[in-house]
Amino acid sequence: MSSKTPELSELSSSPQRFFNRELSWLAFNTRVLEEAENPDVPLLERARFLSISASNLDEFYMVRVAGLKEQCRDGITRPSADGMTPAQQLDAIGEVAAQLNERQQACWLHLRDELRQNHITIVNPDTITADERVWLKRWFIANIFPTLTPIAIDPAHPFPFIPNLQMAMLFRLQPSDRKYPMNAMVSIPAGQERFIALEPGKQPHGTYRFITLEDCLLICLSSLFPGCELLAHSPVRVIRDSDLDISDEADDLVEHFEQALRERRRGQVIRVKVYTGLDDELRHLIIAHLHARHEDVFEVPGMLGMHAIDELYKCARPELKFPDYHVRFPERINDYHGDCFAAIRAKDIVVHHPYESFDVVVRFLQQAAKDPDVVSIKQTLYRTSSDSPIVAALIAAAESGKQVTALIELKARFDEEANIRLARSMERAGVQVVYGFVNLKTHAKISLVVRREQRRLRSYAHFGTGNYHPNTAKIYTDLSYFTDNPDLCRDAGYLFNYVTGYARPKKMRKLAFAPINLRETVSQLVDAEIAHAREGRPASIWAKMNALIDPEMIDKLYEASQAGVQIDLVIRGICGLRPGIPGLSENIRVKSLVGRFLEHARVYCFGNGFELPSDKAKVFIGSADWMPRNFDHRIEVMVPVENATVHDQIVDQIMVANLKDNQQSWLLNSDGSFTRMTPGQRTPFSAHDYFMEHPSLSGRGRALKKGKLPTKIG
Repeated sequence: MSSKTPELSELSSSPQRFFNRELSWLAFNTRVLEEAENPDVPLLERARFLSISASNLDEFYMVRVAGLKEQCRDGITRPSADGMTPAQQLDAIGEVAAQLNERQQACWLHLRDELRQNHITIVNPDTITADERVWLKRWFIANIFPTLTPIAIDPAHPFPFIPNLQMAMLFRLQPSDRKYPMNAMVSIPAGQERFIALEPGKQPHGTYRFITLEDCLLICLSSLFPGCELLAHSPVRVIRDSDLDISDEADDLVEHFEQALRERRRGQVIRVKVYTGLDDELRHLIIAHLHARHEDVFEVPGMLGMHAIDELYKCARPELKFPDYHVRFPERINDYHGDCFAAIRAKDIVVHHPYESFDVVVRFLQQAAKDPDVVSIKQTLYRTSSDSPIVAALIAAAESGKQVTALIELKARFDEEANIRLARSMERAGVQVVYGFVNLKTHAKISLVVRREQRRLRSYAHFGTGNYHPNTAKIYTDLSYFTDNPDLCRDAGYLFNYVTGYARPKKMRKLAFAPINLRETVSQLVDAEIAHAREGRPASIWAKMNALIDPEMIDKLYEASQAGVQIDLVIRGICGLRPGIPGLSENIRVKSLVGRFLEHARVYCFGNGFELPSDKAKVFIGSADWMPRNFDHRIEVMVPVENATVHDQIVDQIMVANLKDNQQSWLLNSDGSFTRMTPGQRTPFSAHDYFMEHPSLSGRGRALKKGKLPTKIG
């Protein structure tokens, strides 16, 4: 994303004061790839980073590139905030993505060699042994052959449909009983393992030999096309437009989504990948039958579908992976014999995932489901697992006679089908399922439990920065905030009523939420820091999020920087703000953390007239990144943190550690390039390592009172 840094005079009102969103995302994915290239990362973890980088790029093309191509087809030339038209963005993306693809292929070749040196070998048809070949053919007949359908391509056999992200093998064959060659294809079923372990029972302990599925098909080709000579071949992998077109006039939203999902499966082809040196006739066949343009067919000099490299992680080689760590359960809950409600009544709690177990969130809802004094449960669900214990708890609560409301977001991209299935299973159990607004995604993460205590109702709330997903909670860093604060619980109830019944609250006591007042609230908080700076008081902002691209908010931060506010941002992914420009943004620093865990928590801290970190700072957590969609087109929530212990944990532990990290951090330069941080003269410090080794403040329980551990990071 590197480009020449313009002069201030060119930037103050120029689109160049913003970085392009798409190029910034590609820069983020390059940082992910750099972890695959990093020799300090364990080998199988590096393979996993390469897989993530490849999977990320697939989704980028399915959604972002597809959208830009559609704009070009519709003749849209309106530039984005950074001044680039859709066509210009596609040209720039093509150039950067080509370099990224080349690096991915080079990385795979290097990793493949290192894996072989560590007794994890990827063989090919030339290096497979005779015994392995015999074993493979038997295994193929028993385990793959029944799932395959070899199809000749001619007027009587139309070109088969290739679903999004699936692969097929395309062949040019010479049958022994025919004068002319024929074209043929074998579609590879979804879910079929890509790396086949050869003779797994005969390999020495810790030794693995794999062959790819496409090489297996070549070796076993005679079983699919008897009596045919192979003239040419290539795997073919298709990426299709995967956006959904949802009408706000649909009579039945679920039925409308199901139809849209069926149409997405057959979305327009965006990108086709084939082997380098593809036979001309096969190339013409692909272009004609997939309705692809010549420029959309990409030749790859190595492996297609690198996301599958993740399969190698199953090798039982713990020395080639990150060391295990102990996931803690908050001691505060154990102090109250597992009673979540009693622990929350004693004091607010923040649970820091994945270092502290997501089981506490599950237990909170399971306890609510079983507790006879619980009257009602309200729950948002954006993404969750197919066998979600959260959903099971809601169903159990409804079946026991409690009033249960589940707000399910059907528009959670690539989770639409799963969410429809979960919604129907909950409806059958008596859960009141609602889908919110057609034109607004419900992205806020809230649970609200109402309990009868001593002849009155008491509410307990959970606010999260991440999804109610037990699996991703093991690898995403997120915050779970539990409270019985009456104002926060009351506001949460108003927010649910707004989404379920369009009952717009007149005034919220504590919460800010989009699209009603989140933008206004954040702007006012920044304005307050500007006022502090102009009046000679300390003024500072710390913020941590996944993305910052909202032009209005970026300009507000520029204004704050010019007023003398010191701003430190931890932005994992996309950042449209140019830091370090004299007279514009010289008081803004931006860093990105990319490491073992996916940084996902959103935290916003405002000095409030004091130098951060400070006990007097205004601190918030939330569900929203600072993007136009989060401010204007989603239901998002921002929660003030006022409890002293929780406040200290977020400011003095979490934010200080993120800003102090010099082991897995990158600094954003004013030209858009990133520089990996090194300790230099400072002590090496990894935020992830620190949190794996140190319990949090608010969940520590009696250990905090005994003063066993430091409460702040030095």
